[in-house]
Amino acid sequence: MSYSPAAPRSGDVAGTLRLLAFLAISVGLLVADHHGEWLSRARAQANVAMQPLWWLAGLPSRLGRNVREDAVTRGLLAEDNHRLRNELLVANARLARMQADAAENQRLRAMLDATDDGRMDVQLAPILDIDLDPTRQRLTLRAGSREGVHVGQSVIDAGGVLGQIIGTTPTTSTVLLLTDPDHAIPVEVVRTGVRLIVYGQGRADLLRLPNVPLSSDVEPGDVLVTSGLGGRFPPGFPVGRIATLAPDDSRAFLVGEVMPTAQIDRGRDVLLLREGRGPLPAVARRAAGWTAVGAGVARGGDVDPATAAAAAAPAAPAEAAP
Repeated sequence: MSYSPAAPRSGDVAGTLRLLAFLAISVGLLVADHHGEWLSRARAQANVAMQPLWWLAGLPSRLGRNVREDAVTRGLLAEDNHRLRNELLVANARLARMQADAAENQRLRAMLDATDDGRMDVQLAPILDIDLDPTRQRLTLRAGSREGVHVGQSVIDAGGVLGQIIGTTPTTSTVLLLTDPDHAIPVEVVRTGVRLIVYGQGRADLLRLPNVPLSSDVEPGDVLVTSGLGGRFPPGFPVGRIATLAPDDSRAFLVGEVMPTAQIDRGRDVLLLREGRGPLPAVARRAAGWTAVGAGVARGGDVDPATAAAAAAPAAPAEAAP
């Protein structure tokens, strides 16, 4: 039995012919490109034409990367913002504390100046509580009989007289302020030496000056200091400045309002005057622009006769009323 090869099919022959044709075209293009390089320009044009497609193909990747970077950046910014806000709050709190300390130091320095360079015997006492009710003007100090505080002791600050001690415990004491409706203090006018009595009226910014004779040489703007009469307050401490004067209902006397020189509603410390009489405090001279001479007060170093006579006179029956 003999074997003969099968005849090639027509489809295989056509495929072979197409392969040969493509190979011939490729070789021809390679040769033409090698000699003329015209395919390079065609590739460059095709590359330009394909740029939009490449941009669109890379768009999802770029969007995803931008989203991840934005998320990380937002997180860092939020963390920095939170940290900076906390630092700002802490810095503001420290600044407020420093301002409060500076104000307190200035107030303490002014009070020390009020003691006339230490020539007065005083005791610093912190304020524990304050009661400025219209019917009750009191301070509670964190210093009592254990620290030597006693009833009747005068209380001052950098501006002038604040009040007097009316009660003590071993650790605390109570101050009756000048502005209490039950308080009165004998004073004298620095300018003329006229003696008057100032009363509290339940307001921290005003005192009452009743029953001023029409013939008295008193006018708005006059500075009032303690006269020392009654023996409760030492002489020469500023009490206030006359704000207004007007006739009362009877037209027989004048009624005035006095602005206290002491800072009734401010400060955290006060000074307690101890026994003994020192020279006229500097705060009195500064408040009136006068110079102290002995027990009297005179302007420009000249003794004012009325004031000197008043200081030399025996104590009048005027009394500070707790």
